[in-house]
Amino acid sequence: MRNWIGILLAGAAVMNMYGEVTSVQVRNLDDFMSPPILRMDSQDRIAINFDILGDQHEYLRYRIIHCNADGQPSRLMESEFVGGFNEGMIDDYAYSANTYIHYVNYNIELPNPEMPILASGDYLLEVYPETDPDDVILTVPFSVTENKVFVDGIATSRTDRGYNSEYQQLNLQIDATSLGRINPYQDLIVTVMQNNRPETLRRVEHPMRVEGSKVDYEHIQDLIFEAGNEYRRFETVRADYPGMRVDSVKFIDDMWHAWLVPDQSRVESNYIYDSTQHGRFMIDEYNSSDPDLAADYIMVHFTLDAPQLSGGAIYLDGDFTSHRFDDFNLMRYDWRDGLYHAELPLKQGSYNYQYVVVPEGAPSSYPSPIEGNKYETRNEYLVRVYLREPGSRGDRLVGHAVINFN
Repeated sequence: MRNWIGILLAGAAVMNMYGEVTSVQVRNLDDFMSPPILRMDSQDRIAINFDILGDQHEYLRYRIIHCNADGQPSRLMESEFVGGFNEGMIDDYAYSANTYIHYVNYNIELPNPEMPILASGDYLLEVYPETDPDDVILTVPFSVTENKVFVDGIATSRTDRGYNSEYQQLNLQIDATSLGRINPYQDLIVTVMQNNRPETLRRVEHPMRVEGSKVDYEHIQDLIFEAGNEYRRFETVRADYPGMRVDSVKFIDDMWHAWLVPDQSRVESNYIYDSTQHGRFMIDEYNSSDPDLAADYIMVHFTLDAPQLSGGAIYLDGDFTSHRFDDFNLMRYDWRDGLYHAELPLKQGSYNYQYVVVPEGAPSSYPSPIEGNKYETRNEYLVRVYLREPGSRGDRLVGHAVINFN
């Protein structure tokens, strides 16, 4: 069974017979900082945008899958969540212009007349070749909300594990008046995710208390998060000139290379405020009105000055990695200079990143061994509220909110 959370952890860039799918973005067209969540009966739009490296356009189609709050496909019939046929042609594509690395850029906008969405909830969008529906080359998540409940809350460093230490805690209140007669202790599910990192997802199925239509989630251990640190940043909007935190650039073997300023561990350093994008990245090229087609791919060289790690590995993390942990974003230790290195081909733009440690055999990654935990960190928390009524065959997404630590 396909799993919404597992898709994020597995990553979205893949190698296949059609070339490499890369630079995958799922974005709200009206607000770069908003999550990819559509409000029903609104003018909201989201776009799924990606490249396939090479010179040849491929005929691609897509379909959507309705999922429950636990990430598993629901039992709704296709006719209950999508109008018409659950198959759309990707006819919005274009070739890169004046780039050294050639690619074809594809774009899907939702909602659209071809496939109207009828039900709220979490979704997976699958992309596949027209000739082989079983060969899924890309899977990305998005959500549709009924926007029926009001979600209020705070993220605070005054936690049940200490005050102004290494944690942040969420306290939430939901106004469920518009849902009518429900049992909040059984029918509501709340999920929270920090900075779009799927490993941080918490699922809470029972509130602390209910007073009339007000449902409170306070002093809940699952809503305590490691504070982490602000993301690191760099910019490659201009290929031939060093941008933010770029030490030098050079053209080698028909490709631009950018060497970033070497990074250090921040575990022992004091907190420094920085207005980041909570792990997001934006494709951009300084001299173009359409960077999706004009931005080139640059080999970005990362260096981390840290002792060699035993019992685990260090990876780069951020939305540009699709939060996966494989050879693509693995930091490799070079005993000759005593430094960690990685080289990633990334499309020109502005990027957020951090270093995470994945212990041997562990299913999760941890930024704290390299980045530290600073309670002042301006983390972003995405809260979703689902309604699972008795006998229902699919969870409804009835509300959401983005809460920032401040």
